[in-house]
Amino acid sequence: MELRRLIGRIGETYDRSLSMSSEAQQLLRQASTELQQWIPAGYLPAGSGGKGAGAFVPWIAVFDPDETATARNGMYVVYLFAQDMQTVSLSLNQGVTELVDQHGTARGRQLLKGQADAIRDALPTELVAGLDATIDLRSKAALPVHYEYGNVLATTYKITDLPDESIMVADLHRFVRLYQEALSVREGVRQTVPGKIVTTVRTPTTGTDRPAEFKPKNAADYVANVTARTLTKSRMHETVVREYGEFLITLGLAPNTVVHPRDMTVVHNGNEWLIEVKMVRRGDAVSATREAIGQLLSYRHFLYPDRMEYVKMLAVFNEYIGDACVQLLETLNIASVWREGTTWSGSQTARSEGLCSQ
Repeated sequence: MELRRLIGRIGETYDRSLSMSSEAQQLLRQASTELQQWIPAGYLPAGSGGKGAGAFVPWIAVFDPDETATARNGMYVVYLFAQDMQTVSLSLNQGVTELVDQHGTARGRQLLKGQADAIRDALPTELVAGLDATIDLRSKAALPVHYEYGNVLATTYKITDLPDESIMVADLHRFVRLYQEALSVREGVRQTVPGKIVTTVRTPTTGTDRPAEFKPKNAADYVANVTARTLTKSRMHETVVREYGEFLITLGLAPNTVVHPRDMTVVHNGNEWLIEVKMVRRGDAVSATREAIGQLLSYRHFLYPDRMEYVKMLAVFNEYIGDACVQLLETLNIASVWREGTTWSGSQTARSEGLCSQ
């Protein structure tokens, strides 16, 4: 289903007095699957029209699992349908429940607005150009008003005059990029303007626990040290590992993820494939590619010292990394795969080896 069709049909048919099996409610639940074709791998889409009773303002959200997996806290991208179903706002918004529960309605709303203003002001001018600082959900119900206070940036469409499909998809891509940037600048504001950002953040899940000094004398020393280390992976990273592993299973392969510190291995066409998954953050495909190269080459060198020629390498990314990075990896005999829509696309080597959809 096209994005324009999904959003438009929900707006046209939603009626909170209808049952949870109505067409609009089914489409809202279906959004968790439909949105995957327009967002990078690892993000968690979800739709809701209420629980038990219809919501005044139904929504479809995109969550970064390293930030949040719920609309109750953290920051996320969300389509918010106005109560009168005349408009829908694509919004970079904040979880409202945490602050309102802790500080009461009036104070909680002011804290949400203060955070939204601070994040918006810290974002690069070119990223916010043409976007709105406010939204109007045409409701006096408490939760929709909370959403209005939590809005960081938005663009609003008329349900009866939605843009072309290409524009709506481009807007969604823009807001996912904006989301990544906003998460970064929010923490900068937290550190430089005490008291301005009060929303709690999940315990950091990225990074590597390692000894203060790690200078292996030889391959055996490297293996002994690196396998003893505790590597903490991000939730998004683990989601992409799972998604690509599930894809390999559909090909009749048996991926192995119990191969610490590697992400995954699989035996295919008589070769063992060493697989590393990397996240493209804030559009920085070059850094993700560099990390993949370093990880794959070092693991192959140290973990397979006697049979490097029999081990092939594959880098998996949550989104497309660009032709230049794909070709760089190919020159180093590293195949690459990335999620594109609901399928896995890949480099020439990945395609010839049958490790991607196309």
